[in-house]
Amino acid sequence: MNRRRWENFKANRRGFWALWIFLVLFVLSLFAELIANDRPLLVKYDGQYYFPIYQNIPESTFGGFLPRTDFRDPFIQEQINQNGWIVWPPIRYSYRSINLQLPTPAPSPPFWMMGEEQRCAAYPEGVNDPNCVLGNLNWLGTDDQGRDVVARLIYGFRISVLFGLALTFFSSIIGVAAGAIQGYFGGWTDLLFQRFIEIWNSIPTLYLLIILAAVIEPSFWVLLGIMVLFAWVALVGVVRAEFLRGRNLEFVMAARAMGHSNLFIMFRHVLPNAMVATLTFMPFILNGSITTLTSLDFLGLGLPPGSPSLGELLAQGKNNLQAPWLGISGFMVIAIMLSLLVFVGEAVRDAFDPRKTFR
Repeated sequence: MNRRRWENFKANRRGFWALWIFLVLFVLSLFAELIANDRPLLVKYDGQYYFPIYQNIPESTFGGFLPRTDFRDPFIQEQINQNGWIVWPPIRYSYRSINLQLPTPAPSPPFWMMGEEQRCAAYPEGVNDPNCVLGNLNWLGTDDQGRDVVARLIYGFRISVLFGLALTFFSSIIGVAAGAIQGYFGGWTDLLFQRFIEIWNSIPTLYLLIILAAVIEPSFWVLLGIMVLFAWVALVGVVRAEFLRGRNLEFVMAARAMGHSNLFIMFRHVLPNAMVATLTFMPFILNGSITTLTSLDFLGLGLPPGSPSLGELLAQGKNNLQAPWLGISGFMVIAIMLSLLVFVGEAVRDAFDPRKTFR
C-alpha cells in the first residue's frame, strides 16, 4: 500500500518536483549563516586559524582595541590581508547588518539598477576600491533601515518554515488526540467537547494577540504557544469523523472483545485509518500556519522588531512605494513558497486517494 501511495505521489509530477525544490530551498536556508553573514567563514592571521561565525574574537587579536571584532572595518581587513587571508560568505550581510556605505539614501535600490560609478561611489577609491565587490553589493537593495534584502529574505524564509512546521506539529498532536477521544467514546464526551470547541472558536484570536502584545513582548515561542491554543481545532473534525466511522468496525469490536484497552484500540487499530485524512490535510495546515505568521508580522503583532520577517518586509514595501523592490521581493518569496506547498499538498492528496491507481 505504501509503495502504491509513493507511486501515485510521483505520478503527480508537479507535486513531486515541488517537493524537491522546496526541500532544497529549506535545507539551504538552514545554513543561512554560511550564505549570508557579516562575519567571515574562516580567517588565517599570523599562522592561526579562526572561525568567526562560531566564536567571538576580540579586536586586539588583529591589532585593535575593542572587545569584539567588526570584520567589515577596512582597518581590520587590511591587517588580516597583510598577515594572512580571509574567506567571506557569498553575501557579506546578516539579517541585522546595516550597510553604512550606501550610494543612495535608504531604501537603496539593487546594484544592477545603478551604474558602475554610482554603485561604488560610497567607497574611497570608487570602482577601483578592493571592497567594491559583489559580496558587498546589495543584490536586491536595502530596506528603509539599510539592511540587505537578500539576507533578510533567506533568514525570513527559514523562520517562516520552521514556525509553520512547529505550529503544524504541535497543533496536529493536540487536534488528533482531541478528535480521537471525541469520535471513539461519543455520547456525552462528544457532545460536551463539541460545545467547548464552539465556544473556543468564538474567541477572537487577533484581539487576544493585541492584548497580549501590550502586556508581554512577543517572541517566537510565545507566539507559537498562542497560535497552538487556537490552531489545534483544524483537525478535530476530520479525526472525529474517522473515529466515529471506525469504532464500530468488526476488527475494532473484536479487539474490544479480546480485552484490549481503549487506548490500545484507539492508537493501534483506529488511528492508522484516521491518519490518511490527517496527512492529506497537513501540507495545507502548514501553508496556513506560514500565512498566519506573515499576516501577524505585516500587522506588527508577530515577531519582535528587527527579526527577519517576510511580513515585515511586505509592510515596508507598503510604506515605501518608491522602492518597489521591497514589496516585489517579499511577494515573490511568499508566492513561490506557498505555491510549492500547495502543489505538494495536491500530490499527497493523490497519494492517499484510494480511487487513484498508478499505471
